[in-house]
Amino acid sequence: MSIITVNTLVNATLENVWDSWTNPKHIVNWNFASDDWHAPKASNDLQVGGTFVYSMAAKDESFSFDFSGKFTELTVEKSISYLLDDGRKVDISFEMFEGQVMVIESFEAETENTEELQRMGWQAILDNFKKYTEEL
Repeated sequence: MSIITVNTLVNATLENVWDSWTNPKHIVNWNFASDDWHAPKASNDLQVGGTFVYSMAAKDESFSFDFSGKFTELTVEKSISYLLDDGRKVDISFEMFEGQVMVIESFEAETENTEELQRMGWQAILDNFKKYTEEL
C-alpha cells in the first residue's frame, strides 16, 4: 500500500493549531475539500482507543459520508495516529518551524481513487485548515 504525505505551514501558535485540529467546534469549519462541501458535524473522543466521526457533505445535499476511525497514538501538541474504519493508517505530526507550525499528514492510499486525486483532496482539506486556523 502506498503512503501519501501532505503538509502545510500554519502561522499560528502550536496551542491554537492543536485546538483547531482536535476540537469538533473548529473541525466543522475546515474539514472539507471545496467550497461546495461542508462538515455538518464532528465528534471525537481524543484519547488512545477513542473514536471519531467527521461528516462531510455536499452543500446541495447530493452526497455525504462519514470519515471515521479510532485513535491509536496521541501525544498532545505533537502527534496523532489513527486507523480509519477501512483499516488504513494515518499519522499527523505538529512541528515548530521558524515560529510557525508545520502540519505533516501521511496516510495509506485507498484503491478506489488515483493517488494524485487523493493527494489533491487531502491537501485541499489541509489548506482549508491552514486558512481557518490563521484567521482565528
